[in-house]
Amino acid sequence: MCVPAAAALMALAHVSIAQDLKHGEALLSRDCATCHAIGRNGDSPNKLAPPFRTLGQRYPVESLEEALGEGILAGHPDMPEFKFDAGDVGAIIAYLKSIQRR
Repeated sequence: MCVPAAAALMALAHVSIAQDLKHGEALLSRDCATCHAIGRNGDSPNKLAPPFRTLGQRYPVESLEEALGEGILAGHPDMPEFKFDAGDVGAIIAYLKSIQRR
């Protein structure tokens, strides 16, 4: 592959990743931000709801893929069930991975 073509492919991949991150953040803002902190900082509005940036400290973020696609349920009555399509799940996982604290 020639250098200009490779550079163009890399630029397209970067745009696609950026779009996934924005889409994932938008979905979490819409469905989760009333209880959880969804960004790199800040407190969760519901003190019992963990900030999403700390999820990776508990388990691999990728392990949420199945639950997000099939319907995520929590062990407490305040959290509604959420179910996302495959594209949305990928965007959510990409966003969650991007904000994890090390």
